[in-house]
Amino acid sequence: MIRGGALADGNGGSPRTADVGITGGIVTEVGPGLGRGRREISADGALVTPGFVDIHTHYDGQASWDERLIPSSWHGVTTVVMGNCGVGFAPVTPGHRQWLIDLMEGIEDIPGTALHAGLTWDWTSFGDYLDSLAGRRYDADIAAQVPHAAVRVHVMEDRALAGEAATPDDVSAMAGLARAGVKAGALGFTTSRTLNHRSVTGELTPTYDSDVAELAGIAAALGEAGQGVLQLVADFLDVQADLDVILAMARASGRPVSVSLTQFPLRPLAYREVLAKLSAANEAGLVVRAQVAARAVGLLLGLQCTLHPFMANPVWRDIAAHPARAGRAVAEQARVMRDPAVKAAVLAAQTGDRNRNLIGGRLIHKYELMYELADPPCYEPDPADSIAARAAREGRPAAELAYDIITGDDGRAMLYVTALNYVSGNLDVVHEMLAHPCTLPGLSDGGAHVGTISDASFPTTLLAHWTRDRDSGRFPVEYIVARQARDTARSVGLRDRGVLAPGYRADLNIIDTARLRLRRPEMHFDLPGGGRRLLQRADGYLHTFVRGQETYADGQPTDALPGRLIRGAQPAPSRG
Repeated sequence: MIRGGALADGNGGSPRTADVGITGGIVTEVGPGLGRGRREISADGALVTPGFVDIHTHYDGQASWDERLIPSSWHGVTTVVMGNCGVGFAPVTPGHRQWLIDLMEGIEDIPGTALHAGLTWDWTSFGDYLDSLAGRRYDADIAAQVPHAAVRVHVMEDRALAGEAATPDDVSAMAGLARAGVKAGALGFTTSRTLNHRSVTGELTPTYDSDVAELAGIAAALGEAGQGVLQLVADFLDVQADLDVILAMARASGRPVSVSLTQFPLRPLAYREVLAKLSAANEAGLVVRAQVAARAVGLLLGLQCTLHPFMANPVWRDIAAHPARAGRAVAEQARVMRDPAVKAAVLAAQTGDRNRNLIGGRLIHKYELMYELADPPCYEPDPADSIAARAAREGRPAAELAYDIITGDDGRAMLYVTALNYVSGNLDVVHEMLAHPCTLPGLSDGGAHVGTISDASFPTTLLAHWTRDRDSGRFPVEYIVARQARDTARSVGLRDRGVLAPGYRADLNIIDTARLRLRRPEMHFDLPGGGRRLLQRADGYLHTFVRGQETYADGQPTDALPGRLIRGAQPAPSRG
């Protein structure tokens, strides 16, 4: 019995004081003054919410070796949906394993060494992959989607890697694999049409040039199966061209479609055009949504990270070569870099060189977009506090200020670059997107970009920043809870969760909202093979339950691992 909390039940009503009774992993009673339970937990003064459902993650590799889907499960997430953006590890033949690793490493910044060491490869088909995951236990439920890149390479082999157009027979074969995947339990099919998605060796994702006939043909297979959702990411460099593809997939399938949407600096108002056209499509009877972020899509730069302003500097590269850049070696590297003579040499050798093959590699000298990352981190910083603005006030080069920051804290200090959603120097555009009826909170990329981005904390930002901390433009807490629990769950066909009412899954959080805050991300070296990853904790999560079992107490893990693979859409309970 969860006793006396402020219940935001996920249906969008104002929080009310109520008890929540749980039996056998299901909510059985909700209301005031309920009877005694075998275990009683006081939620007095706390917020009680359904568990959060994160529909945009990349735990495809981690789920095959790790029972804890951190950092997402540290942020109240009780269900994760992976296989987004067309990348994943099934279907596969032994000859294509390396290529799928290279693609995941390049697109999602997951170390290839970790994937080599951690992936078991005890599968060939997508159904085999699901069977492998079904034998494991987790701290949250997981659901998978069929990735287009793996399917295309499986069918077309070298022709896919060469960017050739699919033949009608190719499309038929790919459609068959997608249909088989959803029949085996995948929640849907995903693809990518962005120039940002490249393998670690620089090649574009093989799905980039897929034409409308290919994508509509695969989408139609899901329509014939009568199940599954579709997800894609696009650049919207030509809004109408990308929308033509999206709407063709929606029409061919009759299934729900979602697309990633952010504000791009080069076309800062394109997102409004997209949202207007999605609204018209939904009014016409299609189900098309945009997945949007909770804050700026930001990159982390530092000596332990994939990116930093001096990564192309020849003097720094000599320093970094010995010893290897990990653990204590970074502290030693930072100590050497703080020597005045070394600092002068590095700054004298600094150029404007960038790495165009790495996501974010073009932004490592954008000092006007760059901020010192504090603890707790500020995700809506004042442009007057940018590295460029601070350096100008101090009368010195911005590169020198950045250098001094990243060599601090034994090399653990980081810079934050507001890459997307921050053209106006604030999060007003994010507010506009979050408030739109055709959007869903997503894009956390949990499990990915482990050396560059730490956005699995989006659920905490939604709750802390957008309902409490922001000076203006806040949302009611019940709106945010409904959006990242009920609405995200239903968007992928999981109608058995996201609401705290009799008959629904007993996935829930008890949160001390006064104490809720994010901590500064830290680099850990705990992936298979000693690979690195950014992890970010939060304070204020008192209890998290999955299937009625407590998985975290005050941020610390319990022994319970009730999370399982979800196979396919789940119906709503017969009551509640």
